[in-house]
Amino acid sequence: MAMEKTLLQQIRDKEQELAQKVDVARADAETMIAAARTGAEDLLCTADKAGKTRAEQVYWTEQGRTQTEIETLKKSAEREQETAFLQGQKNIPAAAERIVRYVTGE
Repeated sequence: MAMEKTLLQQIRDKEQELAQKVDVARADAETMIAAARTGAEDLLCTADKAGKTRAEQVYWTEQGRTQTEIETLKKSAEREQETAFLQGQKNIPAAAERIVRYVTGE
């Protein structure tokens, strides 16, 4: 019977030892999880900042391109207007003459 107690005591000691190892492993795992969460939050913040910065760069680049295109279109429209005006000026004498003929019945 003394051997059984000793054997039982050994089993209990081993269980306590394993329980302590499990507790240590659990604490280590919780520490690693907390560190991983902190790292993930840092990555999210960094990615968010980088995304905002990049979005702002794209916005201003496209804003500049749009302004350039607007200026190009305005200049083109001005040239077309000038051309139409000049063509209209050339047609005024002929149009006036036709109007006069029509009114006078010629």
